[in-house]
Amino acid sequence: TLLRTMNLLEVPTKGQITFEGIDITDKRNDIFTMREKMGMVFQQFNLFPNMTVLDNITLSPIKTKGISKVEADKTALALLDKVGLSEKANAYLSSLSGGQQQRIAIARGLAMDPDVLLFDEPTSALDPEMVGEVLAVMQDLAKSGMTMVI
Repeated sequence: TLLRTMNLLEVPTKGQITFEGIDITDKRNDIFTMREKMGMVFQQFNLFPNMTVLDNITLSPIKTKGISKVEADKTALALLDKVGLSEKANAYLSSLSGGQQQRIAIARGLAMDPDVLLFDEPTSALDPEMVGEVLAVMQDLAKSGMTMVI
């Protein structure tokens, strides 16, 4: 619930949430602008099974930020390399393990170039052998300076 209120998927009934000096719970502030600054990695992946890995990652930057398909693809391919899945760009989700899908979800969260990445129980839906894959990516993100809330 905390993470869902931080990106306003759930609106708090009391109090306020301040992010980068802005009260994001103030209805006068644009919720979509705030969400662009916070990437979200969901417990259940929330990927589109009818789309390729590349399309899952590029959808939001193209639709919400107006980034060209060429630029979005370039960024997505770099992110796939970062999470160790560059060879899966044209694959569909049905051919991927849970750990691979969660790493795709991390790449999707990073595609919007957020200031912070929110992880909602990122390993709870994974088999024990897949947990290490996801934690390794998260450790690499931490080493690179990414701010994360887990």
